[in-house]
Amino acid sequence: MDGKRILVTGGAGFIGSNLANHLAATNDVIAIDDEYLGTPENLREDVDYRNRSVLEDDLPTDVDVVFHLAALSSYAMHEEDPTTGARVNVEGFVNVVDQARQDGCETVVYASTSSIYGSRTEPSPVDMAVTVNTGYEASKLARERYGEYFANHYDMNVAGMRFFSVYQGYGGAEEHKGEYANVIAQFADDIANGEAPVLYGDGTQTRDFTHVLDIVRGLEVAADHELTGIYNLGTGDAYSFNTVVEMLNEELGTDIEPEYVENPIPDSVYVHDTCADSSSMREATGWEPRIDFEDGLQRVCAQYTDTDATTSSRQ
Repeated sequence: MDGKRILVTGGAGFIGSNLANHLAATNDVIAIDDEYLGTPENLREDVDYRNRSVLEDDLPTDVDVVFHLAALSSYAMHEEDPTTGARVNVEGFVNVVDQARQDGCETVVYASTSSIYGSRTEPSPVDMAVTVNTGYEASKLARERYGEYFANHYDMNVAGMRFFSVYQGYGGAEEHKGEYANVIAQFADDIANGEAPVLYGDGTQTRDFTHVLDIVRGLEVAADHELTGIYNLGTGDAYSFNTVVEMLNEELGTDIEPEYVENPIPDSVYVHDTCADSSSMREATGWEPRIDFEDGLQRVCAQYTDTDATTSSRQ
């Protein structure tokens, strides 16, 4: 993607900043963020950053492409305040897309979630039946329905991307998220500093961990191909939390045992296992993940292993 005028909402957040920084090399990129889950320190100087909320009027939507990544992105946030969760995730989405439509933008790519598949050890295809168990999942499924509305009623290109457990590590743009960062970032930082990583339950839960750079490529490709519909972005491989701790210990040259605690999230809504079937995305665009898990963990651990002292990025 070159020479485009692009808006990234949630652009100072983890995924949004990686996307904005990547695209800014060859495009005119505007990033907006209300800084609830983002920080402008994540962004390159050539990104036009603006502290704005997706609920505001007169947003800078006179662009060629909108990447809508702004969201309240955790179970806890929505259960504490379902109304605010719905406003940000649903009303904010409709507000941004409708302003973009009125400004003549025809291409929108937005973040959905793999959580709506529930717990599955088999790869989840996009056409399988889904069930909503949490406010977070409800808000993302509502986005998908509104995306379908804009595509069908206004003939826009609107693509929803269901992300699978996106990670990068505190050496990237995750550090500011703290307890909301992917578990890989948290586990790696704990182990590197001689602390026991805390695992819910017995650590047998599995995730399809997908490196953020593969997610960024998927988002860009979706816009380039002017996709419409719902697509998965994941690797098709899943690893247990116990295995992640073992691999991080090996990479860091440590031997730290995890601490197991009772899961604070009810079993009835906790997603124990995820795995992506990304075949529809591959068939539509040729996209495939390029960073395998071993390589990804090496990248996460590089900030600790490339220096003489494994000091914490949080200190």
